[in-house]
Amino acid sequence: MHINLPQDKLYYSIGEIAKAFDVNASLIRFWEKEFDILKPKKNAKGNRKFTPEDVKNLQLIYHLVKERGFTLDGAKIHLKENQKKTLDKFEIIRKLETIKAQLSSLKNEL
Repeated sequence: MHINLPQDKLYYSIGEIAKAFDVNASLIRFWEKEFDILKPKKNAKGNRKFTPEDVKNLQLIYHLVKERGFTLDGAKIHLKENQKKTLDKFEIIRKLETIKAQLSSLKNEL
């Protein structure tokens, strides 16, 4: 899954995150409670502000739960036991998907 978020921002609102992942904000809040790696900042009003690191972690959780079909407990175990290896593989997959999209775009222009 490729998400579209502006790259120049330091923080993203939960609405921006939910829209980018095409899920309800309640799912993002639920995952925040379930996964220790998600730690968005909260402003004085209590609004969540997600960092680019949070976005990366959300992409990983989304990949495990939605794309690979892991249960929440399975995803938690996988993240704890294989976090570095999983993150490295995930980063490679995302970069390859970006390259594929760019190549497809170039092909369509010809």
